[in-house]
Amino acid sequence: MKPQNSASDQHSAYVWFRDAAEQGNPYAQFNLALLYKKGQGVAQNAEQAFGWMRLAALHGLAFAQNHLGAMYYSGRGVAVDDAEAAAWFRRAAIQGDASAQQNLGQMHKKGRGVPQSDELALSWFCRAAEQGVASAQTLLGEAHWHGCGTQRDYRLALAWFRKAALLGDAGAQLNLGLMYRQGHGVARSDVQALAWFRQAAAQGSAVAQRQLGVAYAEGRGVAEDRHRACAWLTRAAEQGDADAQFNLGVMLANGYGVARDEVRASGWYRRAAEAGHMLAQYNLGGMYAHGRGVPQDGAEALAWYRKAAEQGAPNAQFNVGVMYANGQGVEADPACAAAWYRAAAGQGDASAQNNLGVMYASGQGLRRNDAAAVRYYRLAAEQGHALAQYNLGGMYHHGRGVPRDAVRAYMWIALAAEAGDQAAGSHRELIARSLTPAELSSAQVLAQRWRQTHGN
Repeated sequence: MKPQNSASDQHSAYVWFRDAAEQGNPYAQFNLALLYKKGQGVAQNAEQAFGWMRLAALHGLAFAQNHLGAMYYSGRGVAVDDAEAAAWFRRAAIQGDASAQQNLGQMHKKGRGVPQSDELALSWFCRAAEQGVASAQTLLGEAHWHGCGTQRDYRLALAWFRKAALLGDAGAQLNLGLMYRQGHGVARSDVQALAWFRQAAAQGSAVAQRQLGVAYAEGRGVAEDRHRACAWLTRAAEQGDADAQFNLGVMLANGYGVARDEVRASGWYRRAAEAGHMLAQYNLGGMYAHGRGVPQDGAEALAWYRKAAEQGAPNAQFNVGVMYANGQGVEADPACAAAWYRAAAGQGDASAQNNLGVMYASGQGLRRNDAAAVRYYRLAAEQGHALAQYNLGGMYHHGRGVPRDAVRAYMWIALAAEAGDQAAGSHRELIARSLTPAELSSAQVLAQRWRQTHGN
C-alpha cells in the first residue's frame, strides 16, 4: 500500500505545483521542473523540465538559474550550450549561490563558454569554499597544491583538504593521502596516507581503492598482504580504474596474492588496454605473442604493441621493429622496422640501438653506413648491452666506421664476454693472441676504466 500512497502523494504534489506554476509562482515552477526532471508524480520529460526551470530562472531564483545552467551544460531538455550555461551560472553565482559559484569556477578552469582562466576559477572556488561547500574546498586545495591561478602553497592546500575531508569529501581524503605519501607540505608518512586512503576507499573512490591495494602489495604503511591488495585492486578495477585493472592483471599473470590465472590476467589487461593504458597494451601484446591466456596470434600481438608504441613506449617500439624485421604477424618490412628501432633508440632503448646499428652495418632497410652503425653500437654498448659491445668490438677489429684498433676491439669484446656473450668469449681469445703484451695490458686497463666509470 505504501508505494501506492507514495505515488498518489507525488501526483497530488505535481497537480498542486502545476496549478501554482501556471499562475506564475516561480517556486512552484522550480519544483514542477524538478518533478518533470526526476519523473516524480508525472512522466519524466526533460523538455518540460527545461521549460519550467527557465521560467523560474527568469524570475531571478538563484537555485533555478544554477539548475538551468546545468541543463545547458549537460544538454538535458535543450541542446548543449556552454555560453548559456556559463551565463546562467554567473547570474546565480552573483546572487551568492555556492553551487553556481563552483560551477562557474569549473567553466573558467575548463574554458567552456568563457575564456579559460585559472585565476577566475580560483576566485569562484574560493567564494564557494568559504560557504562550506566541501567539493569547492577540494578544488581550492588542488589549485594551491598544483599552483593553478596562484603560487603553489602546500600549506594552504593541506588546510583546505583537511576542511573538506572532515566534511566527508572523498576527493579531499584521497588528496590528503597523496600529500602524506609524497611528503608535500607535511612529513612523509605512509601510515597517515593509508588512513586517508582508507576513508576515501570506503566511500567508493576507485583511485583510493587502488592506492590502498598498492599499499598492501608493497607493504607501505601496513604489513604486506597480497591477498588484501588483490581484493582492493579488484574493487577499483571493477569501477573502471585502468591502473587498477593493469595492476590486477600483473598480479594474476604472476600469481601474486592470488592463484596464477593468465586467462583472467589477459582479460584485465584488455580492459585497461582498451581504455588506453599504455603498459596494459604492451603486456596484452606480450600475451598474444607468447600465447599466454589467449591463443597465440602475431597479428593481435603486433596490433597491441603498436598501440603502446604509438603512445611512446620504447619497449613496445622495439618489439614492433622486431616483428616488422622478422615478418611476425605482418609482412616483413625492413624499412618500417628501422623506423621503429629509431624511435625506440631515440628514447635510449639499448636493444633498439644495437639493432639499428646492425641494420646500418648490413644495409638492410637502410643505406649502409658504418659510421652510423658504430654510433648506435656505441650508445648501446655504453649502457652495458653485451651484443652491442661485441658488435662494436668487431667494428674496431675490422676497421669499419672507425680506424682499425685491436686494443679497443679487445676491450669491447672482453666486456661483452664478461656480460655473458658466448661468441665474444671465443673471439676474445683469438684477438688476445694477436696482441703484444703491452697492447693487451692497455686493453685491460681500458676495460677496467670502463667498469669503474659504469659502476662495475
